[in-house]
Amino acid sequence: MKTLIAALAAALGLAAGALPPAASRAGDWQETLQEARGQTVYFHAWGGDERTNAFLAWLGGRLETGQGVTLRQVKLSDTAEAVARVVAEKAAGRDEGGAVDLIWINGPNFAAMKAQGLLQGPFVADLPNARWLDLSPGSANTVDFTVPVEGLESPWRLAKFVFTYDTARIGAPPARMADWPDWAAAHPGRITHPDPSNFMGATFLKQALIELAPAGTDLSVPPGDDSYGAATAPLWQWYEALRPHLWRDGTAFPANEFAQRQLLNDGEVDLAMSFDPASAAAAIRDGLLPDTVRVHVPAPGSIGNVSFVAIPYNAAHAAGARVVANALLDPQVQAHMQDIDVLGSFSVLDPARLDEAGQAAFAALPQDPALPALEDLGAVLPEPDPAWMTRLTADWQQRYAR
Repeated sequence: MKTLIAALAAALGLAAGALPPAASRAGDWQETLQEARGQTVYFHAWGGDERTNAFLAWLGGRLETGQGVTLRQVKLSDTAEAVARVVAEKAAGRDEGGAVDLIWINGPNFAAMKAQGLLQGPFVADLPNARWLDLSPGSANTVDFTVPVEGLESPWRLAKFVFTYDTARIGAPPARMADWPDWAAAHPGRITHPDPSNFMGATFLKQALIELAPAGTDLSVPPGDDSYGAATAPLWQWYEALRPHLWRDGTAFPANEFAQRQLLNDGEVDLAMSFDPASAAAAIRDGLLPDTVRVHVPAPGSIGNVSFVAIPYNAAHAAGARVVANALLDPQVQAHMQDIDVLGSFSVLDPARLDEAGQAAFAALPQDPALPALEDLGAVLPEPDPAWMTRLTADWQQRYAR
C-alpha cells in the first residue's frame, strides 16, 4: 500500500504524506456530491462525431438519475474555442462563475492553460474511480504531449494512430514506415494521406519521423535548428521517394481523415488512417466502409495518447465537473464506451486493477472482425513535443503545397 501511495503521489507531483487519509477523502467526496446536486455542467467538447455525442447524452441521463447533475455538451469545432473563452474571462477579471465547467482538452491547449494557471487542481487523486487507473510515473495517464499532467486533467478514452485498409484489394501495409516507398511503387496512386495542416496528416508525418529519425534523437524536447535538420533529413528523403506514387501523383490530398475514408469507401484508394482503433468497425456498421476493411498497426507500435478532461480555474460548477470526470472513469461507463455498438473507444482503465464486476463488464462486450484486440495495437509511441508538429507541418507546406 505504501508503494501504491508513493506511486500515486509521484504521478501527481505530491509528497506521499500530503495525501489525506482514505476516510477523509471519502468524506470530502460526499461533500462534493452534495454540492454538485442540482448543478448543470457545461461540458465543452468536440461535436464532430455523432457516436461521441450520443454517448455523452447517455452519460448525461445516467448522471441526472444517479447524482442529480445535468450535463450539457457545448459542441465545439475546435478546442481552442473553449480555451479562448477562459482566456477572455481571465482578461476581464471574471475569476468566478465562468461559462466553461469542463473541457475535452488536447495536449497543446492543456500545456497553454497549465502554463497560464487557467486550470483547477490537482483533482484526479480525489476521484473515487481513480483507483482503477495506472497513475504510475510515465504512464499514459500522467503525461499529455510530453507535459506532466500532475492531476490537472483526468483521462477518459484512449486514442491510437492506426491504418485501415481494404483486404479485398491489397494485403497488409508494410510493417515499418521505411518500406512504404517500395510498397507504394507497387500500388501506384492507391494510397494517400490527409493534408498535414490537419492533425491526421501531421500524425502520419510524425509516425514516420519517430521511426526514421537517427538513433538518439530526443523528440520529447522542442527542436532547435540543428536538431530539427538532423532529425528530419531521413524523413524528407523518405517522403521524396514516396510522394510520386501517391494518389494524384502527390499533388492533392484529402482535407482530413473523413475525406480519406470516403476515398477508401469509393475505391479510389486502398488505405486510410485514424486515431481511433474502432473507427473501421464503426464505419462498417454505419455503411461507410466495406466489410472487408481491417486495421493495421506498424510493428514498432504507433503514436498514442489519452483524451483528458480538465476544469477551468473559474468554472461555475466545479463540483459537478468533478462528478462528471469521476463518472467517466466508472468501469461500467468505460465498458459501455468501449462497446462497438455504442462508441468503440478503448478504455483508459488498468484491467489488472478492476474488480470482478468491472472485469465482467468488459468480458461481456461484443466482438467484431474489424475491431482489433487491445493486445493487437502494439506499443504506444509517445507524442513528440508539440513544436515538432508545428515545424513539420510548416516545412511540408513550404516544400509541397501548391
